[in-house]
Amino acid sequence: MNFERARKIADAVLYEGYILYPYRASSRKNHLRWQFGVLAPRAWSEAGGCEEWWRQTECLVECRDAARVTGKVRFLQVATRRIEIAEPGGGFRAVPSVEIDGQLYTAWEEGIEREVDFILPLHADASFPAANLAVPFEFPHSVSVEEIRGRNGELAARIVREQAALSGVLLIESEPIPGPYSLVRLRLREENLTPWTAPAAGRDQVMAAFMVGAHALLGVEDGAFVSLADPPQWARGAADSCANVRTWPVMAGEEGERNLMLSSPIILEDYPRVAPESPADLFDATEIDEILTLRTMALTDEEKREARATDPRAAALIDRVDNMPPEIMDRLHGAIRYLREAQGGAGSDEDPAAPWWDPGADASVHPEIDCVEVSGIALAKGSRVRLRPKLQRADAQDMFLDGRIARVEAVFVDVDNRNYLAVTLEDDPAADLYQSHGRFLYFQPDEVEPCGERP
Repeated sequence: MNFERARKIADAVLYEGYILYPYRASSRKNHLRWQFGVLAPRAWSEAGGCEEWWRQTECLVECRDAARVTGKVRFLQVATRRIEIAEPGGGFRAVPSVEIDGQLYTAWEEGIEREVDFILPLHADASFPAANLAVPFEFPHSVSVEEIRGRNGELAARIVREQAALSGVLLIESEPIPGPYSLVRLRLREENLTPWTAPAAGRDQVMAAFMVGAHALLGVEDGAFVSLADPPQWARGAADSCANVRTWPVMAGEEGERNLMLSSPIILEDYPRVAPESPADLFDATEIDEILTLRTMALTDEEKREARATDPRAAALIDRVDNMPPEIMDRLHGAIRYLREAQGGAGSDEDPAAPWWDPGADASVHPEIDCVEVSGIALAKGSRVRLRPKLQRADAQDMFLDGRIARVEAVFVDVDNRNYLAVTLEDDPAADLYQSHGRFLYFQPDEVEPCGERP
């Protein structure tokens, strides 16, 4: 089964909240990580730990007797990265960070990708017994050492990466649902069974044995998944009976395809996708690419240096933002797709592709040359006005602008044929920046006073 069509959104789920802006180990928001899709060792969880040790996915499959499901459970395992400096008399001493020949090295907790695969045959015929499969998995304890030497070749420090032992099991079961529709209920239960003998340990101490960002990719051959978010009427009862615990299964792949499903620890819609304008993952939960990119650009050189030392993925992110071409940055400014889709491509005679809300759809509207009359004076682009926001319509930010002088940048007309003036403050040092990005303040004609002669 080829999961590549769902890989990008699955990776975004896997690294949701992995490292938060400003991407530095010293940032307080990065002191508590690994919030999404966490499965802790069973012994610790049942002793009162704050994380659960299992989760369950149930979904529906329309299938023939030759069908089979292929699954891939993915998660991150926390690996501790220690920095130890060489002592003059021999041996090493752990430190939070060290600089060697201008290069900064920082202690951190990295995420190591793990995958567990399985295949299960499906039978919709009730004469076949329920199919069961147990897939145990284990990742052993490991330690690796990377030496750091100075320019003259002496051993100055070392990086010690340690991964704790982690083990668990996948329990997969399929059972036919009686009726005329050849439906099978597929159940996947993921359990973290890592042995743990310190029930009173804190979360930070147990973190190395967590399954983090756990999610599953499911694919079916000679069958089709049924949407649980929007099931057909004939399958609604069976869909309502599916018990999903700490997971959210949705259709994946291309819109309309039914052979891929993503079981996610966060709520998604069917056929989720990463916006094509997004150049790469920013790792920040509910990220907004343009804001985070601009904020990352605003980091000082020293802050960027620390971020690069925190994590290799953070280093790649900083380098990517620093070298982002202007045309890629322009794409992050935003896109409105659903209006164009709803319009169905119908527009004006001049531009058949322009939707109703696009100024190009109405040849009589020209925001940069249109004018509106206020107190007998025609206001258009370039006119100077004094702002007088109305109490009944203004918010607090508008009221702070009362009496300020502004310059009109455009005259707009909404779908109800009301005029609005787009303005920038005359004494705002960032006015040129707002103009270049098309971001203005908006006031109705009765909220401004012309600063010019009557015609």
